[in-house]
Amino acid sequence: MGIRIIDSPVIETDRLVLRVPRVEDFERFAGMFADESTHHIGGPLPRGDAWRRFLQMPGAWLLQGFGMFSVIEKSTGSWVGQAGPWRPDGWPGNEIGYAFHPDARGKGYATETCAAAIDWAFANLGWSEVIHCIAPANTASQDVARRLGSTRRGPATLPPPLDVHEVDVWGQSRAQWDARRTAR
Repeated sequence: MGIRIIDSPVIETDRLVLRVPRVEDFERFAGMFADESTHHIGGPLPRGDAWRRFLQMPGAWLLQGFGMFSVIEKSTGSWVGQAGPWRPDGWPGNEIGYAFHPDARGKGYATETCAAAIDWAFANLGWSEVIHCIAPANTASQDVARRLGSTRRGPATLPPPLDVHEVDVWGQSRAQWDARRTAR
């Protein structure tokens, strides 16, 4: 039986449920990080390294009160990815990060999930802006950032040992987000 974080949020979109990660999410998480397509976010990873990476989000929820949500497809109950607020020590800002299993890509889940996560972060964390740290070659993630209304702000350096990876910061202010949401 896993430990549950008291008052952990659950967010529902039309097709997805966002909730705090659970141990039963690990198999699909490990499958995602076994795929070569995760090279932009530090993968692929052997199973043991994937387990240690998986533990970051429940730890962030427990210690910081936020972290990326597990994203569950309503129609199947399957874990399809993770997305949400993320702020490791030394990070260049308050990030809404995202990563999706290869079989869940191309369905609009990243945009749908991140929009809900941005709404939640602005409403619950008091953030004044959100960023996305994206590898310059990761055009799919750049497209998600654009659909969310974020723009490229320029290069950034992540804290060691991640400082060897080139990233650009994409982002927007809460006022920009609110203006886009109101215009719809």
